[in-house]
Amino acid sequence: MPKFSTLNLAKPILAALNDQGYHTPTPIQDKSIPPALEGHDLLGCAQTGTGKTAAFALPILNTLHTMPVDKSRKGPRTPRALVLSPTRELANQINDSFNTYGQHTHLRATPIFGGVSQHHQVRAIRRGVDVLVATPGRLMDLMEQRLIDLRDVEILVLDEADRMLDMGFIDPIRKITAALPKRRQTLLFSATMPRNIVKLADSLLTDPVRITVTPPASEIPLVEQSLYKIPRDAKPVVLEHLLLDEDVKRALVFSRTKHGADRITKRLIRSGISAVAIHGDKAQNQRLRALKAFRDGRTRVLVATDVAARGLDVDAITHVINFDLPNEPEAYVHRIGRTGRAGSKGIAISFCSPDERKYLFAIERLTKTRLPQMVVPMDMRSSPESEQHTTQSTDRPRPPREQEHTHAGRSNGAKPNNNFRNAKKRTSKSTGKKRQARNGPNASNASNAHSATRGPGQKRQRPGTGVSRKARRSARNNAPS
Repeated sequence: MPKFSTLNLAKPILAALNDQGYHTPTPIQDKSIPPALEGHDLLGCAQTGTGKTAAFALPILNTLHTMPVDKSRKGPRTPRALVLSPTRELANQINDSFNTYGQHTHLRATPIFGGVSQHHQVRAIRRGVDVLVATPGRLMDLMEQRLIDLRDVEILVLDEADRMLDMGFIDPIRKITAALPKRRQTLLFSATMPRNIVKLADSLLTDPVRITVTPPASEIPLVEQSLYKIPRDAKPVVLEHLLLDEDVKRALVFSRTKHGADRITKRLIRSGISAVAIHGDKAQNQRLRALKAFRDGRTRVLVATDVAARGLDVDAITHVINFDLPNEPEAYVHRIGRTGRAGSKGIAISFCSPDERKYLFAIERLTKTRLPQMVVPMDMRSSPESEQHTTQSTDRPRPPREQEHTHAGRSNGAKPNNNFRNAKKRTSKSTGKKRQARNGPNASNASNAHSATRGPGQKRQRPGTGVSRKARRSARNNAPS
């Protein structure tokens, strides 16, 4: 069995690993660290939770620590390693890993991400930094303001590259790499290997060492999976029923939309279940507080969008619940990969409404597993709100369409009575003649004159109402008999 001590790592790094109780590398670490230390480009494919962060952090720290520093150069240190991450949470976690593994070295690492003021980030860069961990959006902002210098970057890492492409970062990635030195070492890690990732790797990597630990997003060991086929309005009821179980110690609930995550959280809180939401619209301090409360056990349930599927690093998650099935089957694998880690067993439960059947078929085709279906009790197949709405709508039933037209001369199955319509037209004509005779020509002319002179915003008055009482009396006396 391989050991970290056999991977030619520097003593300060081995001491930090020993402090953390890490002695044996994972398969992705064992295969990635030796070629990375030799300076080769890497193309690694391994699912989330396999230890990819240490697979590139350890060789980067070792290379920078053993690399001679140009002492003739004045000014603060500029970044020599750049790590691109798709999310703020993942950037923070990668930065923490660099600081943990490099605690016995003099190397500095700092995270750069959006959602917060750039003031403190710019100050950290000006003080000098060796490793820069950044999200593409904020890094592009600082580059456009000329607040960061990337000319000395020697190692580039793209972590969770498939996720960054899904989030539309392909253009920022190309602009960032164009600003880097052409002679550099590039490490690309991805949980899946679609065509666009292969195309990106071909344009960035030079004769890379390809490492695949497991087939991309395929088998999920130690996770017990189950499925509830229920209507959409019944999902909240079933979710509350499952979370009230005492066996659910720490649950991660996935929603497809940000608004849906907030709505689920509010309902759970009203039901007495401690829950917090995390998604892209939350401020950075809110997201950090939510993650801390979830890690510390003060909150049992974390409701998240897929922004947390890749970057969330929380131990002992007992349950993962897919409130909404993801529209990408690979995302399902990343979601349920949050549980069943470090040799422990986990439970993954998915809800599937009729409009999500196509997503279910894609997931089962990818995982080559038919999810076992659970039986839903009859009293939970619809939500109380929908039943209450149905009851209120049926208290005062709307009369059938046929009965509405009975007074107009139409009976059930009978043709409409045209005589009634003709009589109605005749009544309207006679009423108009009587009104014109009563008002008289003078009143009509006065009304027209009043209408022509009314100002903007004034309402049009009924004929005859704008004429004096004396003029109306005179008009009636002069009217022809």
